[in-house]
Amino acid sequence: MADTVERARAGIPSETVKEPKSVRVVLLALMIAMMLAMLDNMIVGTAMPTIVGELGGLEHLSWVVTGYTLATAASTPVWGKLGDMYGRKGAFLSSIVIFLVGSALSGMAQNMGQLIGFRAVQGLGAGGLMVGVMAIIGDLVPPRERGKYQGMMAGVMALAMIGGPLVGGTITDNWGWRWAFYINLPLGAVALALVSAVLHLPKKRSKAGIDYLGVVLLTVGITSIVLVTTWGGSEYAWTSARIMELIGIGVAALVGFVFWQTRASEPVLPLHIFQSRNFTLMSFIGFITGFVMFGATLYLPLYQQSVQGASATNSGLLLLPMLGAMLVTSMVAGRVTTNSGRYKVFPIVGGVLMTTGLYLLSTMDTGTTRLTSGIYMAVLGLGMGCLMQITMLVAQNSVEMKDIGVASSSATLFRTLGSSFGVAIMGALFNDRVKHVMAERAGAAGKHMTEKSAALDAKSLNKLPPMIREAYQHAVSSGTHSAFLLGAVIAVFVLAAAVFVKEVPLRGAVAKPSAEGEDVAPMPMVEAV
Repeated sequence: MADTVERARAGIPSETVKEPKSVRVVLLALMIAMMLAMLDNMIVGTAMPTIVGELGGLEHLSWVVTGYTLATAASTPVWGKLGDMYGRKGAFLSSIVIFLVGSALSGMAQNMGQLIGFRAVQGLGAGGLMVGVMAIIGDLVPPRERGKYQGMMAGVMALAMIGGPLVGGTITDNWGWRWAFYINLPLGAVALALVSAVLHLPKKRSKAGIDYLGVVLLTVGITSIVLVTTWGGSEYAWTSARIMELIGIGVAALVGFVFWQTRASEPVLPLHIFQSRNFTLMSFIGFITGFVMFGATLYLPLYQQSVQGASATNSGLLLLPMLGAMLVTSMVAGRVTTNSGRYKVFPIVGGVLMTTGLYLLSTMDTGTTRLTSGIYMAVLGLGMGCLMQITMLVAQNSVEMKDIGVASSSATLFRTLGSSFGVAIMGALFNDRVKHVMAERAGAAGKHMTEKSAALDAKSLNKLPPMIREAYQHAVSSGTHSAFLLGAVIAVFVLAAAVFVKEVPLRGAVAKPSAEGEDVAPMPMVEAV
């Protein structure tokens, strides 16, 4: 009884305590929506060769992914603010509907232009899926209890990364590439029905209008950044006029955005949330984590396929040591946080393990065994597991409840931008080293072979003469060394930032009276099932 009273005073309604099944049903729907957002790109990536074979437009291939990524990144902060202003449930349901409409239209595309446009529609919805999941969990579950569910979120992430390529290949081979998009419809319908029926949050209606100028400036700034990191060093040289123009436009838009946010009546990204030291530190740590994680997931399978001779078909399984370690650590971190309310140790340990894991990966060469590389990946996974969900948890705990949507969207946005920079910068280093070593070991033939791309697929690799293939294996080994060594240097900043995190008690751990002496208003509740 005493525990129930304490939980109620801490902001957990008695109905939630008595009926945890209702929370579990909502969480199931949220995890499905989260999987939709994460799984889509990985399934579609596997289907892309077949799509190009039917629709043509090989020169526009990159825009199928870029259009989706741009729309997702640009819409993420807007969805977070809309949820704060007009209600979380309505915004989340709208994002699911837009994502499903984009999926259906993508499956019906008749040419590459249509597919790119419909993928952008899909991306607009996807921007609200991840933010909606995190913000609704923030509404339903106080931070002290939220650690229990970290394992679920990490599990969904691991499942998407491992299962995405396998599912994509199976669907494309047996049902056709269009089902790579249509598969979202039944899953999305289940999430839509469960959220509509079970989730009941207080309705909101802000009197202030939407900050349209802020939305436009932020969208232009984010779009420019993503295009610079996507095109720089591949489509255009880093010093080309086009890249310089994009950098200038992006900087001008973001400076204008910051200036306008200090004057807007209802800013899309309130700058006062960055006055919290913990929130700013978690945004920075999230950026670095995204930088490292997506760079690793891109170049580890390439190394194992090119150097260690692994099958490309099972590319998702190659990451199992890293993802499995990440899942286990995330679950342990969540449970310890829930039981103790302490969390500062995890960013510090995560920074140490991430730096160590990346350094170990940078030592791999053509003679490294799969067992050794698997152990190195597991060390990196342990580090990321300490950081992935803790960063969101602390970020949400660092702001008022009315700003939890923009806090969630900001944390998600920084991680997304980090991944863009990570792929671009680690990719530039990798490509430069591969081309240099190929020219050094294989002469003009090696230089010509890697002029357009430093990454060869398995089929192209098997066709190479033994001497050229051996040179390419050394080149890839050298490229991954440079990429992961850079990652290790960058990861040191996670440790530096984590030292300055202040361990503020998580909401729900203790009763927090308001300035007027009243108890804190209870958390929103879900209807009992």
